[in-house]
Amino acid sequence: MAVPNVVDQATQRTTIMASPERCFDVAVDFEQYPVWARDVKKARILSRDRDDRAVDVEYWVTAMGRSTTYTLRYFYGSDPLRLAWRLKRGDATTRLDGEYTFVAVPGESDTTEVSYQLTVELAVPLPGFVKRRAESRIMHTALDELKAHVEAGAGS
Repeated sequence: MAVPNVVDQATQRTTIMASPERCFDVAVDFEQYPVWARDVKKARILSRDRDDRAVDVEYWVTAMGRSTTYTLRYFYGSDPLRLAWRLKRGDATTRLDGEYTFVAVPGESDTTEVSYQLTVELAVPLPGFVKRRAESRIMHTALDELKAHVEAGAGS
């Protein structure tokens, strides 16, 4: 009897000592991800919207001894400090959907609370501890490596 693949969802938050706009600008500079996101080896913008924002971005990633590629479709809502994405195609995942939100800490214009939500479904069922390790690594990149890059002032 086949074990159904489980969809994993996670949310984490961190505080970054920079404005929400600065954090957002780094998050949407997809082609620079290989500079600060250790596991991302290449990011290529495949399409843009009429405002010249990236819509479809293809990634080449190596993590835990495995290489994978996937394409994400990005959505920019009416709130300019929210960035959502959905998996368009991937070789190791059937779902890789998420969202960043960047909110100024009240009374501190150069401090941002960043929320990161992620929903992952792998193409192949894996043991729980392996999935948790992969999820932890993605969260680390999404928040800790982003924070380090932004606070170092790189690319500003």
